[in-house]
Amino acid sequence: MGANILRKPAVGETGASCRAGSPEQLQIMYGVGWENGGLWEWEVPWLQGYEKSRPVRIGNAAHGQLQLDVFGEVMDALYQARRGGIPESEPAWALERALLAHLASIWREPDEGIWEVRGGRRQFTHSKMMAWVAFDRGIKSAHEFGLQGPVADWHRIRAEIHDDVCRNGFDTERGCFVQAYGSKELDASLLLTPAIGFLPPTGPSRTANRRGDRAGTCRRRLCAAVPYRQRRRRLPPGEGAFLACSFWLADACILLGAGRMQKSCSSVCSICANDVGSVIRGIRSPPKRLIGNFPQAFSHISLVNTAHNLTHVEQPVEAARWR
Repeated sequence: MGANILRKPAVGETGASCRAGSPEQLQIMYGVGWENGGLWEWEVPWLQGYEKSRPVRIGNAAHGQLQLDVFGEVMDALYQARRGGIPESEPAWALERALLAHLASIWREPDEGIWEVRGGRRQFTHSKMMAWVAFDRGIKSAHEFGLQGPVADWHRIRAEIHDDVCRNGFDTERGCFVQAYGSKELDASLLLTPAIGFLPPTGPSRTANRRGDRAGTCRRRLCAAVPYRQRRRRLPPGEGAFLACSFWLADACILLGAGRMQKSCSSVCSICANDVGSVIRGIRSPPKRLIGNFPQAFSHISLVNTAHNLTHVEQPVEAARWR
């Protein structure tokens, strides 16, 4: 058991656990002591967990997963940083080019997706959309900030991903995107479709094929759904509503102009936040019980984004500065 204790590398240590590595060695998480390996996961059978929520696990096996959406998140964060006035960094742009070069070779592969599924890799629609985001933000960075790169190739791959998603991730019978290629299940992560710019919030996409042209109805269908990650029968026993999904729902409604969201967002925060405004991962109802990690960074990020979006709706003059 002692061998599983993580440690901070010694000064000057140059083992593999201290190096960032090449793009194909990137992980979705690292240890607090800078480790890129050794994040072992093991179960503790003699602990019953909070309210008998077995299994109790130490570590996190997700460090070895492939999550294609992370590439889009990183590329978008760096693009937004440039727009926000953070000084340009050649090493940062070199990293982005390397990430896109690697992503170009793996974006067609199945992955574990945003929810870190343990049932095997699948062709998750949200993951493919975020791969599209990665190339889209690379293209925008190059054009808007005069950065050099194989932009023509990025344009081609971005178009390929868009066509692939609209062809395989869209259910023409139901008129909406689905969780994974060939699936009939919905997924709350698809509420992000208009927010990431993959398709406009209303009306047909000018760049999508015929199947993609119908995708505008997807947000309306999802906006009527309960904000669980997936259908409740597909979730682990006892899983509650994932709070971030509530804010994604609000963002989709804002983009669709579907009524006022301030009151509902305030209700969510009053139920799921403590006296200093920290929010939790989720809520189980009935009864109204807060569950999961606390505080939850994912929930806080979604809350901040929705508050920002609501401010722009209410103050269009100030919002114009950001366009």
